[in-house]
Amino acid sequence: MTIKEAQETVDQWIKTYGVRYFSELTNMAVLTEEVGELARVIARKYGDQSFKPGEKDNIGDEMADILWVLLCLANQTGVDLTSEFEKNLEKKTKRDKERHIKNQKLKQL
Repeated sequence: MTIKEAQETVDQWIKTYGVRYFSELTNMAVLTEEVGELARVIARKYGDQSFKPGEKDNIGDEMADILWVLLCLANQTGVDLTSEFEKNLEKKTKRDKERHIKNQKLKQL
């Protein structure tokens, strides 16, 4: 599935099952909440914390939740994420094409 197809799929799902999009402000709060849930799983899996009883390693599901809400926000605000991602990648390449290669800190591993 392309990013464009994902945006279209989310839009169709909202129109079919979701009644309407939550407000942009609500979706921003939901996005923040979902990022926090991913952070909790990562802290437990890769950090010093352990999973509590009943918690599970569901990193993929948490990432998908984040993507879902991001796609909602893109649809609501008229953002073509494919185009924006391509522009962002070009910006990063121009800015950082030698920066990381020359970073001695990255070569220490």
